[in-house]
Amino acid sequence: MNIASVLQGLASFSWLLVIGVIGLAVARAARAKPLKGASPIIIGTIVFSLVLTTVSAGLVFIQADQRGVVISAVAPQGYREQPLQPGLRWVIPFAENVKTYSISRQTYTMSVAPTEGQLLGDDSIRARTRDGQEVNVDASVIYSIDPNRIILMHIEWQDRYQDAVVRPLARGIIRDIASQYGIEEIVSSRRAEMIQIITDQLSTKLGENNLILVDFILRDIHFTEQYAAAVEAKQIAEQNALQAEYVVLQKKQEAEQARQVAQGQADAVVIQAKGAAEARLIQAEAEAKALQMVAAVLSGNPELLTYQYITKLAPNVQVMFLPNNAPFIFPLPELQGPQ
Repeated sequence: MNIASVLQGLASFSWLLVIGVIGLAVARAARAKPLKGASPIIIGTIVFSLVLTTVSAGLVFIQADQRGVVISAVAPQGYREQPLQPGLRWVIPFAENVKTYSISRQTYTMSVAPTEGQLLGDDSIRARTRDGQEVNVDASVIYSIDPNRIILMHIEWQDRYQDAVVRPLARGIIRDIASQYGIEEIVSSRRAEMIQIITDQLSTKLGENNLILVDFILRDIHFTEQYAAAVEAKQIAEQNALQAEYVVLQKKQEAEQARQVAQGQADAVVIQAKGAAEARLIQAEAEAKALQMVAAVLSGNPELLTYQYITKLAPNVQVMFLPNNAPFIFPLPELQGPQ
């Protein structure tokens, strides 16, 4: 419970009680029925109200996320040099008053969407890139008041720090940095670099004005309709080119596959021909060896050739002429076929 607020409420109620007592006394006096002891009662309630008012005016409760700047009529410079820390604090009643500031994180958003930013309508940052293209930037600045420099912030800006410091600094820095990059760089290749530079510069500038930058968020980048159409056409062309490259690669793969099949068939024919040639060579070698063996046998038995000749004659041969020097006479009836 905030004791300072309770005392302020009691002080207000006590003054209502004073007014009520005075009104009752006046009403009784008008009817010739004066209120007994009215003066002491009125004086007592007035004194009680003054005490409560004085105490409530001197007590200030500072929340945990707040700091208090004491505006003092008795201090030479018009304010206390140290801010009030969280808790129940005492100031000189009626000679000092306290201005509280939140030191919690705050977000200032500038967006093209009508209801997303602090201002209604399109509040995005319009910037022009190095190559002359116009872009609209959506951004958010997360910041807080520096609790150690809150006195200086109050002297310089008071409650105007958001509209007079955060907003113009952020918009100006974003425009300046965006003008140093081409639109392709902002969109993809150097976007992270640009965000980091904006963050560094914005942090420095806010620090000079007694504020702390927590984070800078580049929410979105919007292009003109003409450039968006050009980008879309380029993407379509790139996709078509990739498709054409894929078709060419596919045809090359098919041709390579066909070449490999043909090579395989040719290799198979060669292997088959080599196999047939080797088989024929083996057969010829075998036949040559067989002939050599036959020749060797015949050289020792020349009559076997005549015998082989006779056995190969047709079965209906009945007359046979033999050489006059033949040592053998074969019985021809045995060579005759069936009658």
